[in-house]
Amino acid sequence: EREYDLDLILTAPSVSYQVVMLDGRTVYVDNPSKLPPPHEMREIQEPILDLTIVAPSRHVGVIMDLMHSRRSEFIRMEYIQGPGEQRRGVDLDTSQSRVVMEYRMPLVELLADFYNQLKSRTQGYASMDYTVQGYQAAPLVKVDILVNHQPVEALSMILHRDIAVGHGRDVVQRLRGLIPRQLFEVPIQAAIGARVIARETVRALRKDVLAKCYGGDITRKRKLLERQKEGKRRLKMVGRVEIPQEAFLTVLKINSDS
Repeated sequence: EREYDLDLILTAPSVSYQVVMLDGRTVYVDNPSKLPPPHEMREIQEPILDLTIVAPSRHVGVIMDLMHSRRSEFIRMEYIQGPGEQRRGVDLDTSQSRVVMEYRMPLVELLADFYNQLKSRTQGYASMDYTVQGYQAAPLVKVDILVNHQPVEALSMILHRDIAVGHGRDVVQRLRGLIPRQLFEVPIQAAIGARVIARETVRALRKDVLAKCYGGDITRKRKLLERQKEGKRRLKMVGRVEIPQEAFLTVLKINSDS
Protein backbone atom coordinates (compact mmCIF):
# COMPACT_ATOMS: atom_id res chain seq x y z
CA GLU A 1 0.00 0.00 0.00
CA ARG A 2 2.78 2.46 0.84
CA GLU A 3 5.09 1.64 -2.07
CA TYR A 4 2.51 1.45 -4.86
CA ASP A 5 -0.29 3.63 -3.43
CA LEU A 6 -2.82 0.80 -3.75
CA ASP A 7 -6.07 0.22 -1.90
CA LEU A 8 -6.04 -3.44 -0.87
CA ILE A 9 -9.02 -5.43 0.36
CA LEU A 10 -8.52 -8.53 2.49
CA THR A 11 -11.25 -11.14 2.08
CA ALA A 12 -11.96 -14.50 3.67
CA PRO A 13 -10.21 -17.51 2.08
CA SER A 14 -12.35 -19.57 -0.25
CA VAL A 15 -12.18 -22.65 -2.47
CA SER A 16 -13.47 -23.60 -5.89
CA TYR A 17 -16.97 -25.05 -5.66
CA GLN A 18 -18.53 -27.37 -8.23
CA VAL A 19 -22.11 -26.38 -9.08
CA VAL A 20 -24.44 -28.78 -10.89
CA MET A 21 -27.06 -26.83 -12.84
CA LEU A 22 -30.63 -27.96 -13.52
CA ASP A 23 -29.80 -28.50 -17.19
CA GLY A 24 -26.98 -30.90 -16.27
CA ARG A 25 -24.09 -28.52 -16.83
CA THR A 26 -21.29 -28.29 -14.28
CA VAL A 27 -19.69 -24.93 -13.50
CA TYR A 28 -16.89 -24.04 -11.11
CA VAL A 29 -17.26 -21.06 -8.79
CA ASP A 30 -14.25 -19.58 -7.00
CA ASN A 31 -15.96 -16.38 -5.83
CA PRO A 32 -19.29 -16.09 -3.97
CA SER A 33 -20.34 -13.23 -6.27
CA LYS A 34 -20.24 -15.64 -9.24
CA LEU A 35 -22.62 -18.19 -7.69
CA PRO A 36 -25.69 -18.72 -9.93
CA PRO A 37 -29.20 -18.00 -8.57
CA PRO A 38 -30.61 -20.78 -6.35
CA HIS A 39 -33.46 -21.60 -8.76
CA GLU A 40 -30.92 -22.50 -11.47
CA MET A 41 -28.83 -24.91 -9.34
CA ARG A 42 -29.43 -28.56 -8.57
CA GLU A 43 -26.69 -28.87 -5.94
CA ILE A 44 -23.41 -27.38 -4.75
CA GLN A 45 -20.41 -29.62 -4.20
CA GLU A 46 -17.38 -28.64 -2.11
CA PRO A 47 -13.85 -30.11 -2.20
CA ILE A 48 -13.14 -32.58 0.58
CA LEU A 49 -9.94 -34.13 1.90
CA ASP A 50 -8.70 -37.01 4.02
CA LEU A 51 -6.74 -35.67 6.98
CA THR A 52 -4.26 -37.58 9.13
CA ILE A 53 -3.17 -36.16 12.49
CA VAL A 54 -0.35 -37.59 14.61
CA ALA A 55 -0.14 -36.31 18.19
CA PRO A 56 0.53 -37.41 21.77
CA SER A 57 -2.43 -39.41 23.04
CA ARG A 58 -3.05 -36.98 25.91
CA HIS A 59 -4.34 -34.47 23.35
CA VAL A 60 -7.04 -36.73 21.87
CA GLY A 61 -9.87 -34.85 23.58
CA VAL A 62 -8.97 -31.37 22.36
CA ILE A 63 -8.32 -32.65 18.84
CA MET A 64 -11.74 -34.31 18.72
CA ASP A 65 -13.37 -31.07 19.89
CA LEU A 66 -11.59 -29.14 17.14
CA MET A 67 -12.57 -31.64 14.46
CA HIS A 68 -16.20 -31.64 15.60
CA SER A 69 -16.34 -27.87 15.06
CA ARG A 70 -14.96 -28.25 11.52
CA ARG A 71 -17.73 -30.43 10.02
CA SER A 72 -15.43 -33.43 9.88
CA GLU A 73 -16.27 -37.14 9.66
CA PHE A 74 -14.31 -39.51 11.89
CA ILE A 75 -12.69 -42.46 10.06
CA ARG A 76 -10.41 -44.24 12.52
CA MET A 77 -7.95 -43.86 15.40
CA GLU A 78 -4.90 -45.97 16.25
CA TYR A 79 -2.40 -45.81 19.10
CA ILE A 80 1.27 -46.18 18.16
CA GLN A 81 3.50 -48.30 20.40
CA GLY A 82 7.17 -47.40 20.65
CA PRO A 83 9.80 -49.86 19.33
CA GLY A 84 11.29 -50.41 22.80
CA GLU A 85 7.92 -51.34 24.27
CA GLN A 86 7.30 -53.83 21.46
CA ARG A 87 10.61 -55.60 22.13
CA ARG A 88 10.02 -55.84 25.87
CA GLY A 89 6.45 -57.00 25.34
CA VAL A 90 5.01 -54.60 27.93
CA ASP A 91 1.48 -53.27 27.80
CA LEU A 92 0.95 -50.04 25.91
CA ASP A 93 0.89 -46.97 28.18
CA THR A 94 -1.58 -44.69 26.37
CA SER A 95 -0.58 -41.67 28.46
CA GLN A 96 2.92 -41.72 26.91
CA SER A 97 2.09 -43.05 23.43
CA ARG A 98 1.17 -41.29 20.24
CA VAL A 99 -2.09 -41.55 18.36
CA VAL A 100 -2.96 -41.45 14.66
CA MET A 101 -6.38 -39.96 13.89
CA GLU A 102 -7.96 -39.93 10.45
CA TYR A 103 -10.84 -37.69 9.39
CA ARG A 104 -12.63 -36.57 6.26
CA MET A 105 -13.45 -32.86 6.17
CA PRO A 106 -14.17 -29.98 3.75
CA LEU A 107 -11.13 -28.19 2.36
CA VAL A 108 -12.53 -24.77 3.26
CA GLU A 109 -12.48 -25.73 6.96
CA LEU A 110 -8.74 -26.37 6.69
CA LEU A 111 -8.10 -22.88 5.31
CA ALA A 112 -9.79 -21.02 8.16
CA ASP A 113 -6.90 -21.00 10.67
CA PHE A 114 -7.09 -24.77 11.24
CA TYR A 115 -3.34 -25.39 11.48
CA ASN A 116 -2.80 -22.64 14.05
CA GLN A 117 -5.69 -23.96 16.14
CA LEU A 118 -4.30 -27.50 16.00
CA LYS A 119 -0.83 -26.37 17.10
CA SER A 120 -2.24 -24.17 19.85
CA ARG A 121 -4.44 -26.90 21.35
CA THR A 122 -1.70 -29.54 21.28
CA GLN A 123 1.12 -27.25 22.50
CA GLY A 124 2.83 -27.62 19.13
CA TYR A 125 3.21 -31.41 19.30
CA ALA A 126 0.69 -32.38 16.58
CA SER A 127 1.54 -32.86 12.92
CA MET A 128 -0.82 -33.39 10.03
CA ASP A 129 -1.00 -34.50 6.42
CA TYR A 130 -3.91 -34.41 4.00
CA THR A 131 -4.96 -35.58 0.53
CA VAL A 132 -7.71 -33.92 -1.51
CA GLN A 133 -10.27 -36.57 -2.49
CA GLY A 134 -12.62 -34.74 -4.86
CA TYR A 135 -16.03 -33.13 -4.40
CA GLN A 136 -19.00 -33.91 -2.20
CA ALA A 137 -22.51 -32.41 -2.17
CA ALA A 138 -23.35 -30.24 0.84
CA PRO A 139 -26.22 -27.94 1.91
CA LEU A 140 -24.40 -24.68 1.18
CA VAL A 141 -25.94 -21.22 0.82
CA LYS A 142 -24.63 -17.81 -0.15
CA VAL A 143 -24.82 -15.14 2.54
CA ASP A 144 -24.82 -11.56 1.24
CA ILE A 145 -23.95 -8.54 3.39
CA LEU A 146 -25.84 -5.38 2.43
CA VAL A 147 -24.82 -1.92 3.61
CA ASN A 148 -27.44 0.77 2.98
CA HIS A 149 -29.32 -1.82 0.86
CA GLN A 150 -26.31 -2.27 -1.44
CA PRO A 151 -24.55 -5.69 -1.50
CA VAL A 152 -20.84 -5.66 -0.64
CA GLU A 153 -19.38 -8.44 -2.79
CA ALA A 154 -16.13 -8.62 -0.81
CA LEU A 155 -18.12 -9.60 2.30
CA SER A 156 -20.23 -12.31 0.62
CA MET A 157 -19.67 -15.86 1.88
CA ILE A 158 -20.64 -19.41 0.94
CA LEU A 159 -21.48 -21.22 4.19
CA HIS A 160 -23.07 -24.39 5.46
CA ARG A 161 -26.78 -23.87 6.05
CA ASP A 162 -26.55 -24.81 9.75
CA ILE A 163 -24.14 -21.97 10.61
CA ALA A 164 -25.25 -19.35 8.07
CA VAL A 165 -27.71 -17.50 10.34
CA GLY A 166 -25.39 -17.30 13.34
CA HIS A 167 -22.43 -16.27 11.21
CA GLY A 168 -24.43 -13.57 9.44
CA ARG A 169 -25.65 -12.21 12.77
CA ASP A 170 -22.08 -11.99 14.10
CA VAL A 171 -20.92 -10.10 11.00
CA VAL A 172 -23.64 -7.43 11.07
CA GLN A 173 -23.25 -6.89 14.81
CA ARG A 174 -19.52 -6.24 14.45
CA LEU A 175 -19.95 -4.07 11.37
CA ARG A 176 -22.32 -1.80 13.27
CA GLY A 177 -19.46 -0.75 15.53
CA LEU A 178 -17.00 -0.25 12.66
CA ILE A 179 -18.92 1.71 10.03
CA PRO A 180 -18.78 5.47 10.75
CA ARG A 181 -22.06 7.26 11.45
CA GLN A 182 -23.54 9.24 8.57
CA LEU A 183 -26.11 12.02 8.28
CA PHE A 184 -28.66 9.28 7.57
CA GLU A 185 -29.42 5.88 9.05
CA VAL A 186 -27.34 3.05 7.59
CA PRO A 187 -28.99 -0.40 7.69
CA ILE A 188 -26.62 -3.38 7.74
CA GLN A 189 -28.24 -6.65 6.68
CA ALA A 190 -27.27 -10.27 6.15
CA ALA A 191 -29.42 -12.06 3.59
CA ILE A 192 -29.79 -15.48 2.00
CA GLY A 193 -31.35 -14.76 -1.37
CA ALA A 194 -34.27 -12.41 -0.74
CA ARG A 195 -34.63 -13.41 2.93
CA VAL A 196 -32.99 -11.13 5.50
CA ILE A 197 -31.58 -13.23 8.35
CA ALA A 198 -30.02 -10.45 10.47
CA ARG A 199 -30.12 -6.65 10.64
CA GLU A 200 -28.43 -3.87 12.58
CA THR A 201 -28.69 -0.10 12.12
CA VAL A 202 -26.03 2.60 12.42
CA ARG A 203 -27.92 5.58 13.84
CA ALA A 204 -27.78 8.88 12.00
CA LEU A 205 -25.89 11.92 13.20
CA ARG A 206 -28.35 14.58 14.31
CA LYS A 207 -27.89 18.28 13.73
CA ASP A 208 -29.82 20.57 16.05
CA VAL A 209 -31.74 22.67 13.51
CA LEU A 210 -33.73 24.29 16.33
CA ALA A 211 -30.67 25.84 17.99
CA LYS A 212 -31.37 29.30 16.54
CA CYS A 213 -35.13 29.02 16.78
CA TYR A 214 -36.04 31.00 19.90
CA GLY A 215 -39.54 31.48 21.17
CA GLY A 216 -42.54 29.25 21.03
CA ASP A 217 -43.39 29.21 17.32
CA ILE A 218 -44.19 25.50 17.05
CA THR A 219 -45.18 25.81 13.37
CA ARG A 220 -41.74 27.04 12.32
CA LYS A 221 -40.03 24.37 14.42
CA ARG A 222 -42.15 21.68 12.79
CA LYS A 223 -41.28 22.99 9.32
CA LEU A 224 -37.55 22.93 10.11
CA LEU A 225 -37.75 19.36 11.39
CA GLU A 226 -39.76 18.23 8.36
CA ARG A 227 -37.24 19.88 6.04
CA GLN A 228 -34.38 18.12 7.85
CA LYS A 229 -36.21 14.79 7.60
CA GLU A 230 -36.81 15.22 3.86
CA GLY A 231 -33.18 16.19 3.28
CA LYS A 232 -31.96 13.07 5.07
CA ARG A 233 -34.36 10.94 3.03
CA ARG A 234 -32.96 12.31 -0.26
CA LEU A 235 -29.38 11.94 1.02
CA LYS A 236 -30.01 8.32 1.95
CA MET A 237 -31.21 7.54 -1.57
CA VAL A 238 -27.99 8.77 -3.20
CA GLY A 239 -25.51 8.50 -0.32
CA ARG A 240 -22.64 6.03 -0.48
CA VAL A 241 -21.16 4.52 2.66
CA GLU A 242 -17.42 3.99 2.81
CA ILE A 243 -16.53 0.70 4.49
CA PRO A 244 -13.24 0.79 6.45
CA GLN A 245 -10.57 -1.88 6.08
CA GLU A 246 -11.23 -3.00 9.66
CA ALA A 247 -14.60 -4.34 8.52
CA PHE A 248 -12.98 -6.87 6.18
CA LEU A 249 -10.49 -7.86 8.88
CA THR A 250 -13.42 -8.46 11.22
CA VAL A 251 -14.92 -11.01 8.83
CA LEU A 252 -11.57 -12.81 8.69
CA LYS A 253 -11.44 -12.91 12.49
CA ILE A 254 -14.97 -14.33 12.72
CA ASN A 255 -14.02 -17.08 10.27
CA SER A 256 -10.99 -17.95 12.39
CA ASP A 257 -12.95 -17.94 15.66
CA SER A 258 -15.69 -20.15 14.27
